[in-house]
Amino acid sequence: MRYLGCKAALIEYIQKLFEEKHLFGEGNTLFDAFCGTGTIAHHFKKEFNIILNDNLHCAATFASGRVYASRCTFETLGFNPFDFFNANENQIVGFFSRNYAPALSGRMYFSDWNAGRIDYFRQQIQEWRDTNVVSLAEYYYLLSALMESVSHVANVAGVYGAYLKTWDPRAVKRIVFMQPAETDLAYDDENNKLVEVRNGNIESIIEDIPCDILYLDPPYTRNSYSVQYHILETLILNDNPELRGVTGARSYENMSNDWSKPNKVEIVFDRVLAKTQATHIVFSYSSDGLMSKDYILHALKRYCYEDSVTCEEIAYKRYKNFKTADKQGHREYLFYGRKKPAEHVKYYCPLNYMGGKSPIIDFIKPQLHGRNKFVDLMGGGFNVGINTVGFNMVIYNDINFAVANILQMFKQEDTSLLLTFIEKTIKKYGLVKCGKDAYTEIREDYNRKYRDKRKAYWYLYVVILYGFQQQLRFNSSYEVNNPVGESGYSDSVKEKIVSFSRRLKEMNTEFHIGDYQEIDDLIDADTLVYVDPPYLITLGSYNDGKRGFRGWNAQEEVRLLSYLDALLARGCKVIISNVLEYKALRNNYLCEWIEKHHVEIIQTTFRGRNETLVIAQ
Repeated sequence: MRYLGCKAALIEYIQKLFEEKHLFGEGNTLFDAFCGTGTIAHHFKKEFNIILNDNLHCAATFASGRVYASRCTFETLGFNPFDFFNANENQIVGFFSRNYAPALSGRMYFSDWNAGRIDYFRQQIQEWRDTNVVSLAEYYYLLSALMESVSHVANVAGVYGAYLKTWDPRAVKRIVFMQPAETDLAYDDENNKLVEVRNGNIESIIEDIPCDILYLDPPYTRNSYSVQYHILETLILNDNPELRGVTGARSYENMSNDWSKPNKVEIVFDRVLAKTQATHIVFSYSSDGLMSKDYILHALKRYCYEDSVTCEEIAYKRYKNFKTADKQGHREYLFYGRKKPAEHVKYYCPLNYMGGKSPIIDFIKPQLHGRNKFVDLMGGGFNVGINTVGFNMVIYNDINFAVANILQMFKQEDTSLLLTFIEKTIKKYGLVKCGKDAYTEIREDYNRKYRDKRKAYWYLYVVILYGFQQQLRFNSSYEVNNPVGESGYSDSVKEKIVSFSRRLKEMNTEFHIGDYQEIDDLIDADTLVYVDPPYLITLGSYNDGKRGFRGWNAQEEVRLLSYLDALLARGCKVIISNVLEYKALRNNYLCEWIEKHHVEIIQTTFRGRNETLVIAQ
């Protein structure tokens, strides 16, 4: 059957990958999440238990028919249905005759003779199933055979989005009821592996699919398969839908096509990687795809062990249409990754906030347990809070309203709209790394025009991306005064936005802006309070009090430690990130506080200094 994206030419590469990664094992389950015509499932059906899925019923049906072929004996039916169909010339006037043939609809998808035969085939197959003379496997197999037969007489260029205005020579031939390619009724029944068929949007069902290997082969262009194969979908569903327009397309209002939409495909891809139960992820994609190779690699390295992630590039002949006929250099990508346990996945703020704890999150994360509520008292870029696991409530607080509002933007706004806005704004201003003139223009537009608009923080975030060291720096009037920098928007930043935003949206999180003592009423005895104050003896420029926010000094250090005394008296668990000694300097205030309390101290070396966690309870 003619079908976009068929992976028959990649079978040998996928087979080799499975062998190299030792994926063949007794009882392993392969989840073919975008099964299409079932090429992969059919090839591996004797090696694995198979779960097939496609949001198009026609694809899942065709694929399952191929997988079920060896189980189809038609013993109850009592005769060979292929011989039966091809020995008669029965026709009926059904849905296809009335809507897809010229005599009654004017549409030229099929000749009137063939449309009548198709209606007859479909009705007879359904009658056999309704009277239980064919099994479910045999039913799927006969429907896949019907699709195979239809594809040989359809008056289309390759897909079913529209019919040809003149008859193709093959379309005027009389239809023959034929078996799907590469299958036969061998009646060997040697395949006793389990087979399960699903029809769903993968991003919606992925959490509920137990499997060892996840194989992903999503659409990679803007072409929607639901539009391209609407006739086959109607053939399988047999639901006589209301048709639209000249082409007679059916409605697909409830079907997700996010895999064919820029800045939505990245979001559903991220969700699938995060939520799958699979240990091994195998992913086919194209150099012409909406997602870039670099983006895919960044995403895989987040959710899989980094040293396990591979990408093989394969020269591959692709489907061409008038838009792509002149493009050269097409390559197919075959990615692999071994998935980490969810608790080992780390998320990083897409705001490069100075002083953030992302480089040492592995050092901090194991200590974040023991209470019901987590309070990030001076949250900054939220790299610690976003990586907590097991808390029913996470509370963020920071005195810096700008960073807090940007974080709330990631939680509250539609991520695909935000990504589109960022990319359009970059294009509008011509922003590039070290591009002073374009950067100055958008910075001044933010200061003069956008600060009071609804999307103020959308604009501010773009300004920050192209500013010096991506700092949040303001003058006394809270106008951005950071000069141009050497950074910008990239696939790495985009992937951080997508993964961070999804994780943040899933968490039960509250954001607060102000002095830490203003949220005192939110902290009870069952709270772990994490504190990452400015380091008194390694004071960074971003805390010098000259960038629109109060600075940090000995007086502030003493006030904080006094407040932590009160929290410990309340029964809270307190964890402090800090540095005790650095370049002959010593934080005497914190050292004296430690001596006063029963604490645990854990240290690690980072950037030439001993980062310290002080754990008190």
